[in-house]
Parts: sequence; structure tokens; C-alpha cells
Amino acid sequence: MITYQKLLKKPQVAKSLIGMSLVEFDKFYDEFETVHAERLQTSTTTRGSQKKRRRAVGAGRKHKYDLRDRLLMTLFWLKAYTTYELLGFFYDLNKTNIEDNLNLILDTLARMTNFNFERPKADRKKLSSVAEIMDAFPDVRLIIDAKEQRVERPKNKKDKDGNVQDRQKPYYSGKKKAHTLKNQSAISPTGLVEHASESVPGSIHDLTLLLQTDLLSELGDAEAAMMDKGYDGILANYPDKKLYLPFKARRNHPLTDEQKAYNCFLAKYRIVVEHTLAQLNKFQILAQRFRHQLTKHSVIFRIVCDFVNRRILLRPLKLYSPA
Repeated sequence: MITYQKLLKKPQVAKSLIGMSLVEFDKFYDEFETVHAERLQTSTTTRGSQKKRRRAVGAGRKHKYDLRDRLLMTLFWLKAYTTYELLGFFYDLNKTNIEDNLNLILDTLARMTNFNFERPKADRKKLSSVAEIMDAFPDVRLIIDAKEQRVERPKNKKDKDGNVQDRQKPYYSGKKKAHTLKNQSAISPTGLVEHASESVPGSIHDLTLLLQTDLLSELGDAEAAMMDKGYDGILANYPDKKLYLPFKARRNHPLTDEQKAYNCFLAKYRIVVEHTLAQLNKFQILAQRFRHQLTKHSVIFRIVCDFVNRRILLRPLKLYSPA
């Protein structure tokens, strides 16, 4: 069982268990407690066929653990992605109680997600890579990439007429050779996630997802975006936007030495995206096969992105200096 009192005795293990230090957790909990109280004041409940009614603050069955420990339980679940049964064994709760507690805390965390923030200034003395990106591409605002995660194979269902609906094909990714969900991320040159799309079936192409979100329309006249070969052809849809893409070899038209050198040059500066995605994958709920309802994936993905952003903003260290 992971409780706040136990972490106080061993604060050095907090980061590996919940993804943040105990000092960062205390600061985060203060904000969480405020948002959670506001949520309870506006929440409604239903009982049987009765109409929705507003529950008084503090009413209902009392929880076995206080709000701080339930938040710790949820963060541990996101970090380790244990089964409900194993988590229930740790906390001496049944599967239903675990699911109810997680859903309650996740709903509050979803209300806290925010991608509007002041970007930190890069410390050119401490981080050469970010400084080099800003020197080589001073107009780049976003580095766009897509992330796929394996999911359980969807089950086919019958419609009202008894016809079988194929729910497997839309989620099958030819790239991963598995059923997946895909999210589009837009990373700033300093590593912050500035955009996280809704989760879509893995068969949707990266280019199609970018066109659906229309993210590039948010770029200013003096701003540019950087992306990989998966977005080849995007210039036809946004001819007035400044985009940095690698060259792609065609049949009977191999890349020249200059084009290969340019691709290597571009890949060197896109590494910041890989670093951020690696931070996301430290949360096992985004690294392992996703075992829960597919409709919950978008919310969980954005919650984890928000955690990574908060960690970057709270702990500049190697990558960032205080604004």
C-alpha cells in the first residue's frame, strides 16, 4: 500500500512510484484539492429512475482513504498500470471500489489539464541541443509527431438488423501490425506538449489526422512547424505555411547526397520530440497494451501529457532555466 505517511519516510522512492517527487506532489495536491472541491459542488447523482440531484458536500458513504492517498493511488496506477485486482490487493479494496475511486480522481485530473502556459526560456549555457534548435530554426513553434499504442483486439458486434459490424479493421495499424490507438502531439522546441489530439483508430494515417485537427492553421505568418516523412504531401494542403519536412525517396528517384545530409540535419533537431515521448512512456499506462475502455484513452493521454508538462516547468534542470 502506498500512502502519504509511508512516502514521508522514504521520499526518495516517490519519483519511481508516482512520477514526481514528494515536494512536487505537495504542490500539485494543493491545486488538485481546490479543483476537486469545486467539482463536488457542481456534481449531480442519480438513484434508480429518479432525476439528477445535487449531492451535499461530504454526503454519502465515507471513503476508506483520504483524498491525498486516493490521489497517490491513482498516480501509482498511471505510472505502473497494474490491474484493478492487484491494486485492490495492495489497498484492501474490491475491484468495484478501485474502479470508482480511479474514475473519481481521473475526472478531477481531466479538469486540471491545461496546455496554455508560458514557455520557459532555454538556458544556452546548460543545454546545447535546445539552443542549437533555436539558432538553426528560430521560426519553429511546433514539432509534430504521432504516437501509437497497442490496444486489446476489439470485438465485433451486431447491429439492430443482426449484421456483424467489423470493429477490428479500423483499429488495425499496418505500421505496427497490431490493433492500436493513435494520438497526435505537437511539441515545442523546449519539449513541452502544446497540443494533444483525441485518440483515433490506428488505421488513420498521420497526415489524415493532422488535416482533421487543422492544427497548422494556428501557426502565425512568422511561425513554422517541423515534422517527419509521415506527413509527406502536407504542403499541398497548406501552401502558404512554412514547414520543414525531410526529403522522401521515390521509385527510380533516390535521394541525392545533399538531400540525405539535409534529412540527417533535420533529424538531429527533431530529437526533442523523442525525448518528450520517452517521458510519456515512463507512465506504463501509455507504454503497455491499453486494457481499458477505448473511450477513456483520450482523457488519460492528456492527463499524462499535463503531468509531463508540469514536471518540465517545475524541474528545469538540464533542459530549462526559470523564466
